[in-house]
Amino acid sequence: MTPKDKATQLVDTYLELGKDFTRGVSMQEFSKECALIAVDEIVEAMKFNRWQNRNEIEYYQEVKQEIENI
Repeated sequence: MTPKDKATQLVDTYLELGKDFTRGVSMQEFSKECALIAVDEIVEAMKFNRWQNRNEIEYYQEVKQEIENI
């Protein structure tokens, strides 16, 4: 995926989320969804060197669980 394609994908993802926000989704839920998207992006980037980043991947998976519990 090119940098331009990735940028478009991210903007489109948040755009769809924003549509839900305008339909009455709370700011808390909106913020949680944004944070979950960010964590997923971090984990996905770290998977390219999975063996080097295994501790960080585990950490961010725990972060994701904590976000979901908020």
